Amino acid sequence: MPRYVDGFVLPVPKDNIEAYRKIARKAGKIWREHGALEYIECVADDVKPGKRTSFPQSVKLKADEVVVFSWIVYSSRKQRDAINAKVMADPRLKSMMDPKAMPFDGQRMFFGGFKTLVEL
Repeated sequence: MPRYVDGFVLPVPKDNIEAYRKIARKAGKIWREHGALEYIECVADDVKPGKRTSFPQSVKLKADEVVVFSWIVYSSRKQRDAINAKVMADPRLKSMMDPKAMPFDGQRMFFGGFKTLVEL
């Protein structure tokens, strides 16, 4: 069954991991309530800088930060678009959307939507 995935990569200061975990749990519950199939947040464990590019280089990782790699799974892009519209309108997310309140540098985050190519 083909699915659609939103993927995210961002730098989080090591001192802010617990604050990030707290907002990620809240956000994940909201996405799931609105219909997302899965909501996954992962912190780098075995990620090294590469010669040309890598996860650390992609977010201009600082010494006191760690890379977070996340994804949200939907049944289709149409469902993703509908779910994200509901999530973005959800008042519970308002405080988390303020760049001053985020426990990471949102300007160095990158993300995108992906169609599945292989699913086993």
